[in-house]
Amino acid sequence: MRATADPLDVRVTGGVVRGRREGSIIAWRGIPYAAPPVGSLRFRAPQPVIPWQGSRDSFDFGRVATQAFRGQFRGVGPGVPSGEDCLTVNVTTPAAREPSRRNTPVMVFIHGGGYSSGSSRDFTGQGTSFVHTGQILYVSFNYRLSALGYLDFSRYSTQRRPIDGNLGLRDQVAALRWVRENIRAFGGDPRNVTVFGESAGGNAVTTLLATPSARGLFARAIAQSSPPNAVYSRELAATWAAEFVEILHFVNRDRRAPPTFDEAVALLTETSATDLVTAALTLQARTPDRYPGRFCLAPVVDGRFLPRRPMEAFRTGRAHRVPLIIGTNDREGSIFRGRIDILPRSAFRIASLFDEAPIAAWDEMRSSYPGLPAGRAASDFGGDYAFWYPSLKVAEFHSRFAPVFSYRFDVAPRLLRLVGLDATHGIEMYALFDQGDAGMARAMTALGGRQPFNQAGERMRDNWLRFASTGTLDGDWPRYTVSSRITMIIGEEDRLDFDPRSDRRAAWDKFLPLG
Repeated sequence: MRATADPLDVRVTGGVVRGRREGSIIAWRGIPYAAPPVGSLRFRAPQPVIPWQGSRDSFDFGRVATQAFRGQFRGVGPGVPSGEDCLTVNVTTPAAREPSRRNTPVMVFIHGGGYSSGSSRDFTGQGTSFVHTGQILYVSFNYRLSALGYLDFSRYSTQRRPIDGNLGLRDQVAALRWVRENIRAFGGDPRNVTVFGESAGGNAVTTLLATPSARGLFARAIAQSSPPNAVYSRELAATWAAEFVEILHFVNRDRRAPPTFDEAVALLTETSATDLVTAALTLQARTPDRYPGRFCLAPVVDGRFLPRRPMEAFRTGRAHRVPLIIGTNDREGSIFRGRIDILPRSAFRIASLFDEAPIAAWDEMRSSYPGLPAGRAASDFGGDYAFWYPSLKVAEFHSRFAPVFSYRFDVAPRLLRLVGLDATHGIEMYALFDQGDAGMARAMTALGGRQPFNQAGERMRDNWLRFASTGTLDGDWPRYTVSSRITMIIGEEDRLDFDPRSDRRAAWDKFLPLG
């Protein structure tokens, strides 16, 4: 049923979309930025939008990418429409802004979820706390996830049935191209786009910085809790693809003989999206022990679309030289327990990483994490391995070629400290997006700490908005350099620290040389 609350029509690639006023904002949702990747377009690079006639109502979010309701990363609830036809974008603007204005800064958010769950309809994708300031236009989008977006099946590509790789990453580039080509119609400035994301969304940001086809699509970037080194070789990706096909084969054909090449292609192209995602759960569950320190759903260095590891691109100055905010939370690894235990936390996984490291670095690393491989030390080792240390190296490398601002988020409500989580992975999102009254945030702050938590988020949001507008921060937050390593510690009261945890950083430099 068509809403009549002051709709606004905007012409975009494909036709006209109709938005509506929602209080102090105007929203256009579920706009296609590429053709539905279904049928013969499954496992293909995103294709141009299919045009439509007349005005298309864009009042509701599009389908979310197919994802599971169980496993390591639980997706949206079963009542939310999902499917392969998920390549849609959302634009939100302040209602008080004149539609004809053409120079408003744009923030484009990339959702996280381990590249297997999440969507643009989550509170982070809506971004109303940012839009209500009147300072920016807010864009979010869906991209392909799990086996449909982050397993590389290009080894099974044939002339008759081509298969592309890095599909989720290609979707992100396609969405950013859509923004460049269309955002002016909403009053946004295509030359002043900031891309930001957290967790897998942070990995997307650091990977896009090293993706040649993303050059010029954004003017600055913010990477929150990125695992920037979680990008793997084509050979390892091919191994995971083969293991995935075997999982599908045994489930669907009930055989023990390995599938033939033709059977593999048929399984990939004919199996339902839901069954593909379900099979990916099995592969995800196996990976942390079979390949300690790796995560099977990740971008791939394919030599073409992503020609080199992002860390190498940062080290050599080949990453896009745009201003960057990058940081992590105080104790990233403490949340990764039980069903989301994907980090190198167990004694076996930690020992495997020690076996890969220089023997001369072992004692210093153990001294940096007393009690390893048990308890708190194991959590911090795993979190630092995946998030903190690689993000620190990105800051170090990129600061030689472009402005970088480094942070650490330390605010944790009393309840999280009592249960041993502290300022763990993802907690800052509730503060940054002004979700202090949301159910999860209210539970976290039930024993106190809500006000300082919300105030830290407000300061953080102000900095993000200033950065999106100008590409810099005020003088209270200096640039990160190799000589000073100045880091903003976002706490109950913000403070600057010079090379925080320097001893731990020095141990990682020897243990895990990244450049």
